[in-house]
Amino acid sequence: MKLQNGYKVTFLPEERIAVVKHGTSLLEAARKAGVVLPTRCGGKAACLMCKVTVEQQESGALRPPGEAERRKLGSLLEQGVRLACQAAVCSDLNVSVPEDPLKAAVRRRLEAARRGERDELW
Repeated sequence: MKLQNGYKVTFLPEERIAVVKHGTSLLEAARKAGVVLPTRCGGKAACLMCKVTVEQQESGALRPPGEAERRKLGSLLEQGVRLACQAAVCSDLNVSVPEDPLKAAVRRRLEAARRGERDELW
């Protein structure tokens, strides 16, 4: 459903929302929603750092992948993985953002400490 101002993109798990115009990249939408997606290539599909996941039933809410994205992601596309710098919004959708590896390591260590376990990560 198109909102008066554009399409609603919800970034999970934080449930941050951006309303964007048709054709806006997920990378731009993420920035608008205050979601940090790492990138080194400036949106040229070169670094593969801005991978996100879109559920299969919502894949039509994005422009189909172009040649560069297909070449870079290969079979990951079948699992709903897209490059945020290349995927353009065509409808409302939910996007899953992977947890930052450093934050994940810290979270695991804190959880282990709460349980009284020794974490050999460090």
